[in-house]
Amino acid sequence: MAKPIGSSRAGGSNRAAYKCGECGWQAPKWVGRCGECQAWGTVDLIGGPQLRQVSAGPVTVTARPIGEIDVANAASRATGVGELDRVLGGGLVPGAVVLLAGEPGVGKSTLLLEVAAQAARTGRRALYITGEESAAQVRLRGGRINALDPQLFLAAESDLGAVLGQIDAVQPELLVLDSVQTISSAEVDGAAGGVTQVREVAAALIRVAKERNIATVLIGHVTKDGSIAGPRVLEHLVDVVLQFEGERHSRLRVVRATKNRYGPSDEIGCFDLGDAGLVGLPDPSGLFLSHGLGPVVGTTVTVTLEGRRTLVSEVQALVGIASSPTPRRATSGLDSARMAMLLAVLERRANMRVGHYDVYTSTVGGARLAEPAADLAVLLAIASAAHDRPLPFGTVAIGEVGLAGEIRRVSGITQRLAEAARLGFTRAIVPLDSGAVPEGLQVIEVAHIGAALAQLAPLPVV
Repeated sequence: MAKPIGSSRAGGSNRAAYKCGECGWQAPKWVGRCGECQAWGTVDLIGGPQLRQVSAGPVTVTARPIGEIDVANAASRATGVGELDRVLGGGLVPGAVVLLAGEPGVGKSTLLLEVAAQAARTGRRALYITGEESAAQVRLRGGRINALDPQLFLAAESDLGAVLGQIDAVQPELLVLDSVQTISSAEVDGAAGGVTQVREVAAALIRVAKERNIATVLIGHVTKDGSIAGPRVLEHLVDVVLQFEGERHSRLRVVRATKNRYGPSDEIGCFDLGDAGLVGLPDPSGLFLSHGLGPVVGTTVTVTLEGRRTLVSEVQALVGIASSPTPRRATSGLDSARMAMLLAVLERRANMRVGHYDVYTSTVGGARLAEPAADLAVLLAIASAAHDRPLPFGTVAIGEVGLAGEIRRVSGITQRLAEAARLGFTRAIVPLDSGAVPEGLQVIEVAHIGAALAQLAPLPVV
């Protein structure tokens, strides 16, 4: 009997094959790029001998009532870096695996070298393994940021077996791996950083961390669109996923938790990157404000909420005559689509003709404003620049702007006003029914953008 045309396995062989996780295309050997959908890093091993039935085996630990489980070993331990502890929910939990991802040069290695040094200073043995740099290069960085301690061990390895051997030799309480995409296993096909390799390396390190109660931090690369490189399952395997963000030309660095099994997942930590390394910023609002002595045209201050933290940020706008038939719309630190919506609201609801002008908006200090509470500040900054009329000095604006021109309430308004009053602001433009007013702060409640625009004052005569 003739073999069916196109059969990839002779006689129903149980030989292993590789399959694309996106489109299902199969190949007899591993390739980096799918031959059907042309996606990179999606081809993975399938097939091979499979057990039809799994029999019961011996258990490692007998199940007990949940109330009898000892939680002493699961208590978090502070890292010594206050801003990172804020994001983690108190510190690192023994046996927890943290994935820290960020763009190249943002400061991931510097931050975790400082964390490892702080752990070593408290008597906990720390192991820092680098797969991207030599040990001497990391030692130079450690000397620059004063991260040298006898309890901090350093090794340069790129093989998974060697990494596990270093763990056996040092017996650390904290392990930092820089980075998970540079480590490979000889037992798995594919180059380092591939889907299969990253999955195998991560699984082996997670297994060791859980068995020996080693707090483990893995550094991960990001793709061009900012997502974590490697298989998506990597984010599901680890306990905590952190994103390290920052503009290349700004000193501000922000750590955000996108997944946290041991604490809040909406907190941020702020750092100032300088010659001496990363310094935590418990009160970072000063970085987001320009320190003027009077009212400035095209400038508005707002208060945003990042998790439970209030941040005072400044929005600046510039409106000029267009030099081409198509006016320019440029933003920095703001959502361009939301700015376009606010320009349409100004045109339609406030009869302000800005359609034929170039409009530029920006934040100060590298801040990124994404929440709707900044709408009113952006709108007032644009209107101030267009009319050449500033807001009175010491004014903040908080509120969401709707398509009908209404000013909507936002969450945490009391907390935002308290932060504005603490920093010395004297006036606040807010939506209706904003609740308690802090002492020394004049609150102006507005229901429509017309009432908000009426707060713009003429320039003082010099």
